[in-house]
Amino acid sequence: MIRIDKETRLYSTGEFLYPCRSLESKEGIDKLGVFGGQPAFEEELHVGRPNIGNRRGFLERVNDILDRCWLTNNGLYVQEFEHKISEMIGVKHCIVMCNATVALEIAIRATELKGEVLVPSFTFVATAHALQWQQITPVFCDIDPTTHNIDPSRLNDMITPRTTGIIGVHLWGRPCDVAGLSGIAKKHGLKLLFDASHAFGCSHKGKMIGGFGDAEVFSFHATKVLNSFEGGAVVTNNDDLAAKIRLMKNFGFAGYDDVTYIGTNGKMSELSAAMGLTSLESLPEFINVNYRNYKQYQEELRNTPGISLLAYDETEKCNYHYIIFEIDESVAGISQDDLLKILWAENILARRYFYPGCHRMEPYRSYFPHARLLLPETEVLVNRVVALPTGTAIEPNDISKICEIIRMVVTRGILD
Repeated sequence: MIRIDKETRLYSTGEFLYPCRSLESKEGIDKLGVFGGQPAFEEELHVGRPNIGNRRGFLERVNDILDRCWLTNNGLYVQEFEHKISEMIGVKHCIVMCNATVALEIAIRATELKGEVLVPSFTFVATAHALQWQQITPVFCDIDPTTHNIDPSRLNDMITPRTTGIIGVHLWGRPCDVAGLSGIAKKHGLKLLFDASHAFGCSHKGKMIGGFGDAEVFSFHATKVLNSFEGGAVVTNNDDLAAKIRLMKNFGFAGYDDVTYIGTNGKMSELSAAMGLTSLESLPEFINVNYRNYKQYQEELRNTPGISLLAYDETEKCNYHYIIFEIDESVAGISQDDLLKILWAENILARRYFYPGCHRMEPYRSYFPHARLLLPETEVLVNRVVALPTGTAIEPNDISKICEIIRMVVTRGILD
């Protein structure tokens, strides 16, 4: 519990004491919402508030869907959505699905992964669950502390006779070391998939993400830069794999009353595809707003003690959809948790990602109780990363307020 001591001019979180700005100042630390002051924002600012796009265009598509009475089962909008994604990404095949988790599960099954698969622990738990759900063991590998992505240099020591594949995650839309992972996969005869949930519209060495490995999986969840309410897709250049995935996402039906393969229901509805197409039309606008926000955060948090904003490679295509910084408590004078308490009290719903790491979630913490010993960088990063609100719901004035609060509450920012 954070509290303030007006006699000593220190505020306390229960474990640490921090020096306060003059308490008589109108802008004093005691005016913050966490100490009973008025929140900086009347409405909550969320990380990942959905981008809506052209509402009229979307509703026109909805009316067309209702007029056609073709609501699902590979409708015209699903077909168009797949075609436009393939064209944009530069891949031969795009198979859209009801969500990215099902898409990843089907990709895993279609590539015949089994036994053990190497994955980062610093990812959304669905990456691990998609394996464990199919009784495949996710073996957690540590990350590169600079890129936050899986570290290829650590993989060789983790490969066993049971290892059948690697899943890399393009975290924050920044690409994995594709060459490093591809080299290891080829050397050991492993399948290579990529969870590209964060990376739609991003490139690596001039090539759009989506064309690497055996297949890649996108997410079109409501919180992503491009959303279809719920949705996902598998993209690949492998003809045979694409054909198998199309069977598997529709119960194995190859034709009317003709089931030729085991499958499930992973189909995307026409309504979701209509939203996806609407989002795709507005994608340049979404990315432009994200870039504007990123540059403003970069400028306003520059030289803030203990705050290191994650940088994007501006020579590549990027969606700039995540504003991420690391907080160094020893320099900032405040922990990740305490900063989040302060921001939440201002209705700034900043988030930790991906706390506490998949290896500390069930069932993995029971299966691998000592995994943390092999994941020192992950263990540090989960206690440092903070994601800030961005997207089309955030205005420049909002960012200025957010940054002002962050600057004020770090040690050197609140000293007189």
